[in-house]
Amino acid sequence: MARAIGAAALALAVGGCALDEAVEENDGANAPSAPAESGTDARLPGLPTADEARDLLAGLTVAEPRPMTGYSRDEFPHWTTTDGCTTRQTVLARDGADVTVDDDCQPTSGSWVSAYDGETFDDPGDLDIDHIVPLANAWRSGADSWTDDRREELANDLTGPQLLAVSAASNRSKGDQSPDEWLPPAEDFHCAYAAAWTAVKDTYELTVTAAERDTLTALLDGCPT
Repeated sequence: MARAIGAAALALAVGGCALDEAVEENDGANAPSAPAESGTDARLPGLPTADEARDLLAGLTVAEPRPMTGYSRDEFPHWTTTDGCTTRQTVLARDGADVTVDDDCQPTSGSWVSAYDGETFDDPGDLDIDHIVPLANAWRSGADSWTDDRREELANDLTGPQLLAVSAASNRSKGDQSPDEWLPPAEDFHCAYAAAWTAVKDTYELTVTAAERDTLTALLDGCPT
């Protein structure tokens, strides 16, 4: 049996609500929002304003990348399950419009707009869940010294602007590159992207390179007021 879900789906992993409970709290479809003039985006929880992000960026430590010794994606347990829904399923539910899911919480239909390139999809299998700050970048920025629990928290963070459903093509084009190396093709998302990247780095006390900081500064300075 398919179930329709919408914007309140985010609450299921944060407050311990099941998907059905989230549905009851949301009467309308969750149409993905385009970035607002302020640079915000409804798909990214906890997204700071450009001014707030600039303050956060000023407090980040600038350092050279740490070595990749010992890195593996397995060091960041991801797509964990809460109340029967994996993190991937939860983000697909949150970021889509008119999403229905089966009894195993798997989205079976809906519509998704990839913020990175503006492409629209109706097959959830065409989407990746991107870590705004890639796991390999986090490793080079300090996560190599974390506990497994802390790395799992970053990889499944539904409370901050770390996870986003995007086209598989754009996600794979990005890889583990930082903003000075890669930016979403959709320029109107650059402000939200820079704010999200900065917020995640601040929350997890990760370092930035000088080039990364300079690019983030330029992006945030260019945000609409």
